[in-house]
Amino acid sequence: MSNAASDPQQHLIETQHGHLTVLTMNRPQALNAFSPSMMAGFNEALPRLANDPDCRTLMLTGVGRAFSAGGDVKGFASNAESSDGERNSPSKHTQAPNEAERAAGLRQSTEIVELLHTMPKPTIAAIPGVAAGGGFSVALACDVRIASSDARFTTAFNKLGLSGDYGGTYFLTQLVGTAKARELYLTSDIIDVEEAHRIGIVNQVFEKDSFADEALAFAKKLAAMPPISSRLMKQNLNSALTLDLAGVLDIEATNMITCFDSNDHKAGALAFVTKKPAVFTGT
Repeated sequence: MSNAASDPQQHLIETQHGHLTVLTMNRPQALNAFSPSMMAGFNEALPRLANDPDCRTLMLTGVGRAFSAGGDVKGFASNAESSDGERNSPSKHTQAPNEAERAAGLRQSTEIVELLHTMPKPTIAAIPGVAAGGGFSVALACDVRIASSDARFTTAFNKLGLSGDYGGTYFLTQLVGTAKARELYLTSDIIDVEEAHRIGIVNQVFEKDSFADEALAFAKKLAAMPPISSRLMKQNLNSALTLDLAGVLDIEATNMITCFDSNDHKAGALAFVTKKPAVFTGT
């Protein structure tokens, strides 16, 4: 969604559009499958952007015909062949990490979905094509998903003999309910964008030819909203996933008073009365 994204040396490219930050996954030849440098880029960028006042909305997208295919399946196959060879021949290498160490490493890499879910600003997944496996999970971790008219989705894991990671089981269950989430995970069926929109995975669908422009315009619209109320609204919504009604009402009341006392509320109220655009300063 940016000319910078054509640089083949970078697997994750960051561009700024006013108060909107776009992170673009850039491995089109591999359907933007995760790579070590891409994950390192996420691990550096997400905590920084969460605390950057110039970033009021974050959008993730991918170059080419995919959002992301998640894990590198060709790499999985290569590792499986290597493992078979190692079982049949004496090891010439240092001792491989044990199961607990491997699980801890994977768990650390999945912190990116926690950051997307909890960062105090809206996150958007702009999905130009395929979202599969861990890539689908990352899209689900965002607050809003917008998709091209030719986008497709699959959990994919079960067809590869894998149980799933990156929080997809949590987020998909929240979005579509227990029964449908279990169906999509156990079957690994591919669903088109119309079905994804119908069952609530996708918020907005834009035509393929205009998708890049429409997605950017949508994200800029969110970035133009007052950052204090957007941050506290996201806190309210996340709290609703775990708290009872009384707990949510308590948080809403506290956050509402914070908003009432902000300059952004005053600017918004004045703009409503005068019918003039508001300028939100985040104070």
